Amino acid sequence: MPSPFPGMDPYLEGSEWRSVHTHLSVEIARYLAPKLRPKYVVRTEKNYILASPDPENTGGSSLSRRSPDVSIVRSDRPARSGSGGAALAEAPLHLALVMPEEVPQVTIEIHDVAERSLVTAIEVLSVTNKKGEGREEYLAKRRRLLHSRAHLMEIDLLRSGERLPMADALPGSPYFVILSRAGQRPVADVWPIELRMPLPVVPIPLLEADPDVELDLQQVMTTMYDSFGYDLDLDYSKPPEVPLESGDAAWARSILSEAGIAKKR
Repeated sequence: MPSPFPGMDPYLEGSEWRSVHTHLSVEIARYLAPKLRPKYVVRTEKNYILASPDPENTGGSSLSRRSPDVSIVRSDRPARSGSGGAALAEAPLHLALVMPEEVPQVTIEIHDVAERSLVTAIEVLSVTNKKGEGREEYLAKRRRLLHSRAHLMEIDLLRSGERLPMADALPGSPYFVILSRAGQRPVADVWPIELRMPLPVVPIPLLEADPDVELDLQQVMTTMYDSFGYDLDLDYSKPPEVPLESGDAAWARSILSEAGIAKKR
């Protein structure tokens, strides 16, 4: 069953996003692969970044699995003696550290078959890319790509977190696609995406001698949503985990009511 929303489903932005990020990246690669043969191949590359759990991070954090902030353990063991004969004090508290976790990050890469060189990188942004240490790590990777000969497309379907740094201010839309063509930098093509509109069909640039190929983001999102059964997992009877502004919240309720799925099955 497809999502009831005409474009981006705001219910996907919460705790499901980590799986959405992976599945959407794979589906983009699957969609593009036949369009790129035989001169190009498309691959998904998975890397891991270290990020600390964020109390405000509703998009796939492991907070539900975190250790308690404080553990107090009493010890009845007698104090031990050090090498000099002095008694060693037993620690009165045992406190849990905030441990960084490895967060998977998937990049879609298009390579030239003849030279095996990276032609285009496509990044579906995760929550980790937009907050804290993960953001700094992603921005360092972004700088490397922008100083290379590869094109870079960034797909930001998350309302939370910091926007990508731009010399010119982005408009107030909730979602964006940003395409930096290697030969046009520092100018980038930007697609602002509103909540109530379908995701766009965007061009994927290749080597200079070849025309762009099309990426239908809405078709890819719909296929991913339906293939992995997100309709069975999302609770549309409640507001989305990442809150909507009042006008959009009312619109979302009307969409769900018209679709007859406002109550969890």
